[in-house]
Amino acid sequence: MTAGRFCALAILTLTLTVGVVTAGPVVSNVRATQRAGTQLVDIYYDLASASNALTVSVMVSTNGGTNYTLPVMSFTGAVGSGVAPGTNQNITWNAGQDWPTNFSAKVRFRVTADDQVTPSGMALIPAGSFQMGDNLDGESDAPVHTVYVSAFYMEQYDVTKALWDNVYQWATNHGYGFVNVGSGKAANHPVQTIDWYDCVKWCNARSEMAGWTPAYYTTAAQTIVYRSGEQAISNSCVNWNAGYRLPTEAEWEKAARGGASGQRFPWGNTISWSQANYCAYPLSYDPVYGYAYDISPTGGYDPTFNDGVYYPYTSPAGYFAPNGYGLYDMAGNVWQWCWDWYGTYGSGSQTDPRGSTSGSIRVLRGGSWANFASYCRSAGRYGPPAGSSLFGMGFRSILPPNDLPVMTVQPQGGTVSFHGTATISVTATGAPPLNYQWSKNGVDIPGATGSSFTIASVLTTAGYTVTVSNGLGMVTSQTALITVSGGTIGE
Repeated sequence: MTAGRFCALAILTLTLTVGVVTAGPVVSNVRATQRAGTQLVDIYYDLASASNALTVSVMVSTNGGTNYTLPVMSFTGAVGSGVAPGTNQNITWNAGQDWPTNFSAKVRFRVTADDQVTPSGMALIPAGSFQMGDNLDGESDAPVHTVYVSAFYMEQYDVTKALWDNVYQWATNHGYGFVNVGSGKAANHPVQTIDWYDCVKWCNARSEMAGWTPAYYTTAAQTIVYRSGEQAISNSCVNWNAGYRLPTEAEWEKAARGGASGQRFPWGNTISWSQANYCAYPLSYDPVYGYAYDISPTGGYDPTFNDGVYYPYTSPAGYFAPNGYGLYDMAGNVWQWCWDWYGTYGSGSQTDPRGSTSGSIRVLRGGSWANFASYCRSAGRYGPPAGSSLFGMGFRSILPPNDLPVMTVQPQGGTVSFHGTATISVTATGAPPLNYQWSKNGVDIPGATGSSFTIASVLTTAGYTVTVSNGLGMVTSQTALITVSGGTIGE
């Protein structure tokens, strides 16, 4: 890329309000300039709010604002959590890092601010796209592809034995049944020896204990809360916008990377006992089969936690430094159960994927104290039976934001005469502003950006959908099929 020519920036001014209080934050006067002779872009904006601590996010479009899906990580300045209101706020984007060897006159920026109070013990994982998977070591089950993930809150720590016990005691007195009691080396160590079913039911119990709507149900009707037994519940059994739940595999990896991209681990491309609790196997220990990216001084379990008495050799939650999102132990210590059935996730772009629709094994991520470095990679995957419960299996839960876009009335299809007029509409809720983009047969329709869309002269039968988005996430409607009667011609 020639410095200074990667993009011709068209300045876009947006006024975006995202908040949960009456006087929500307002972003205005967004503009951007490229620093001459560099690959850096300065994004400026004004921010007004009654709150003094806001979370600011940036999304980037390379097609004039049709969608904002470019995976971008290299932001510095007035972005992220703890941003105070003010004028001429500055964010610097290192486009050479995120989008090298590219040139476009259609770059747009969307800046959003959120004044939601982050739940105690959790970190906000902002909405946006990232590169899921890696091709660094020839692994075949984690192809690199772009994934958009809506915002969510994730626990900063693995669920500890103390937290597990607190919810477990409440749950067993309120109609819940578990296969495993759960173990932990100490109250501040992660709980382990729990299976996937235990974790799902525990999340429901934690929600009900807090007086919230639980996420998991026994059937797609979502009328009976999942509280007992080992049931292979499916995606349709989940209320994705309610209560505590397990992260999807995509949510987990986005969170684990902490805003970084293209690295083996949350902090970089090498690993040692100074960064994570795992079983070392460096080249210095085994010149033939050791890992070149494992730089611990010798092999075996971490001597700090290997007491030689009994398994597991876990470390206290939060012992090591956090990643870029403020999450601890996203590599090593204990495996973390995810929602998904284990399966191939392909190499195409996806939005909020929820894994295979069926299967026989569930996904674990992150590796553990007993695993080699390859299992601790951010893209590393493991798929045991959902009923497995070993010394190295734990979890952490997530919460959805309150203001994700939700469609309350879906667009409806119908039959119209040839050259007739059809109007389709959608009703949605969520933090303002809500953005709409209608599509015909999967192709975006230029200018069709309202909650309703009128087809002035219907010529062919076609399927129409609408994507509703805000600064926290996006959702796509069911297909409204408009059928033509009385003859058609090609368009």
